[in-house]
Order: sequence, then structure tokens, then C-alpha cells
Amino acid sequence: MESYPFRATDQAHRYTGIDKIPVSIVLDRVRSLYNVGAFFRSADAAGVSKLYLTGYTGYPPHRGITKTALGAEEHVPWEHSSDPIAVVDSLRATGHEIAVIETHTRAIDLYEWVPAFPVCLVLGNEVDGVLPEISERADTRIRIPMLGVKQSLNVAVAGGVVMYELLRKYAALVRAR
Repeated sequence: MESYPFRATDQAHRYTGIDKIPVSIVLDRVRSLYNVGAFFRSADAAGVSKLYLTGYTGYPPHRGITKTALGAEEHVPWEHSSDPIAVVDSLRATGHEIAVIETHTRAIDLYEWVPAFPVCLVLGNEVDGVLPEISERADTRIRIPMLGVKQSLNVAVAGGVVMYELLRKYAALVRAR
């Protein structure tokens, strides 16, 4: 069986004209370098505009990131900042909807959410979540439906789920214009 790049398939027409989606991601204190590398890889695949690696989140160059990112860290724009709150406030000032991915009583279902592009997704530490000061700044809190006993996903997996839902929603918006 031959393997073809996605753009060479019949389904690619849905994404014609889209190179990047107006989505930035803030990683707040993500400890695992492998998760950071996975974010680079998924962000590249989904066409995310930029990654912001904040707090003690690792950043390139680092062997642990490169091992998982497989070179995507060289293609996805990124920035490191020790202050995630300043990054979120800056993105809000440029018109980004601030969407925190977390389990919260006021969170809405990912598939019911109608994002107001551009969007800033914030994902936090796998144990402690997003800083409360960032959660308070959220325009929207998003919950991924989970049916399992653990009610939990790895942060990089959760990020991938949300990135691809945003790609799907953005492509539909572009086609409707």
C-alpha cells in the first residue's frame, strides 16, 4: 500500500486555501518534554499559528522535545515566557478568545462550542491544571466529553483533540464564506 500526503487525497479540497488556522496555544507549566514535543507535532499537523511555552514548560532546543516533535519544532512558530498571565493578557488585547481546556462546572462541551476566531487555547499542568489566575481570565471553558472511569486524558492528547476540532470548525467557516 502506498502512502500519500494528505493534500494529495480526495478529501483535501475541504482545506484548500488554509495553511494556518487562527489558533494560538499557551502551555502553562507542562512538565513533560515529550508532551511539549507532541504539541509541536500536532500543532504542525493541524496548522496552529503559534505555541507559547510558559512557566517551567520546556522549550527547544532539547533532546526530549526533538525526540517526539520529529523536527516540527523547527516549523511551528513558538515563544517562551516565564509569565503565562502576561501572554494571555497580550493575546486578549489582540482580539483572541481565551479558551481554557479544563474540567469545570461551567465548562461547555467541545462539540457545542462556537469559537470566536482568533482563539487562544490554554492547557495546563496535568496534575494541577491551569493557574487559577488564568482560569479567571477565560472567556470560555471547554470540556472534552469523557465516558471512561478515569475522566482524564494526557494533556498532549487533549490538545490534539481540541486542535483538530478547531481545524474542522475553521474549515467549515471558510467554506461558508
